[in-house]
Amino acid sequence: MNIKILNNLIKQSYSEKIALISEDFPPLSYKEFSDEILRGSELLTARGLKIGDAVSIALDNGIEFMISFLSITNAGGIAAPLNPTYTTEEFKFYFEDSKSKFLITSKEKSQAISAAEELNIIILKTDYTQKEFNFLEKNSPLVNYKDPSIPSENDVALFLHTSGTTSRPKGVPLTHKNLMQSISNITKHYSLSTDDNTLIVMPLFHVHGLIGAALSTLSSGGKVIIPPKFSASSFWDQVKQNNVTWYSAVPTIHQILLNRADQDNAPYESFRFIRSCSAALAPIILENLERRFGAPVLEAYGMTEASHQMSSNPLPPKIRKPGTVGNPTGIEIGIMDMSDTKNILERDQIGEIVIKGENVTSGYNNKSANKESFVNGWFRTGDQGIIDKENYLTLTGRIKELINRGGEKISPLEIDAILLKHPNIIEAVSFGVPNIKYGECVQAAIVTNKDSNEEEIRKYCLEYLADFKVPEMIHITKTLPRTATGKLQRRIIGEKFGVTLD
Repeated sequence: MNIKILNNLIKQSYSEKIALISEDFPPLSYKEFSDEILRGSELLTARGLKIGDAVSIALDNGIEFMISFLSITNAGGIAAPLNPTYTTEEFKFYFEDSKSKFLITSKEKSQAISAAEELNIIILKTDYTQKEFNFLEKNSPLVNYKDPSIPSENDVALFLHTSGTTSRPKGVPLTHKNLMQSISNITKHYSLSTDDNTLIVMPLFHVHGLIGAALSTLSSGGKVIIPPKFSASSFWDQVKQNNVTWYSAVPTIHQILLNRADQDNAPYESFRFIRSCSAALAPIILENLERRFGAPVLEAYGMTEASHQMSSNPLPPKIRKPGTVGNPTGIEIGIMDMSDTKNILERDQIGEIVIKGENVTSGYNNKSANKESFVNGWFRTGDQGIIDKENYLTLTGRIKELINRGGEKISPLEIDAILLKHPNIIEAVSFGVPNIKYGECVQAAIVTNKDSNEEEIRKYCLEYLADFKVPEMIHITKTLPRTATGKLQRRIIGEKFGVTLD
């Protein structure tokens, strides 16, 4: 029986194949990658890392991140990757919340280093200049080696935080079993094999890039190409040079690639499939992606608490349903009554999406949050949705983001989808704003590619939406604020653009 720990992620049969390609480093074969991970875990163990110790990572995407991450987990440590652009105060919060004993970073990350120094955390800087990976402590390489302890399936391997859209970020511990089950679900669903190569366009400090693309591809023996960050101008050259067969991204990145496809001479036949996750993909964008890039677009549904993926549309020849996030992938998904009864509803009934499965966290590091989040063995996602008779799940919005206009509950996703059908609109986010008469009213912020005005767009919306759903104000802007992972957060956009109306 194969124990579900990340130490067993890489199979010996892949040893001569190329595992990783990253800028400024020679390609690494699976054997070379495994050797570097073992060396890293032995160095960390000799430096004092024990099973259950948390290690924060503040590194850009690249080979050094991947070696560091798996060196920590293979030695029984808890990897806590963070956005390397955080401020000193943000780093201090995350270091303290994860109880990190070490920080792995690079010499350029002064904010992370300053925070770690204030908290007396051991600072190790990656060094990969001599064709052999190492850690530097106070500019001196670690020289002692010790065999690492082997973790168990139920040991925590990864500690992440929720995005904190409505409250302070909550810590999410994920075990080896959680992660390995999620990786297995993803690999099987997309039929990933040694012939697949993926280009990483998402940050590796987030489950989308780390679990959804990088580790799943490594588990299948494929090749992972890791640029330091997403670059639309070099994307297609990287795809061609490395025979990339698929990539996974948030809708924002798909739209960027689509909007500049002609100027970049993008091919009309490209990937085995394109995956979209972490935010709703409007059906019109999906259709345009498939038409322009000649590949099936599979929208998936994931969240940190589920070690990423929960459902996805299937590969051809099975049916893809635009506007849905497909079928459950190795996990149970139910729709729960949002009243006090908390019953599981029948098909075609709307309610809160709840999940069960080996990939789901056993709880936050916040006990009061756990009381609200777990009901009768189900984890409450906070998303509203509906499952049809063919077991396809449709998201209708975050429950806390539904707009309550005079008692009418309005899904902002529905409004977004209509706005994005307008030929001049390339990005759109609707949101609720306090209103004296109705409690809340609908407003929207949009980015256009041609001259448009608010009156013309409101008239367009009236053709497709009931009048109470049509935005009362439409804010036309050149850009919309995004998170570090490229997501458009409705709350932040509402705070920036919303105008209270009488």
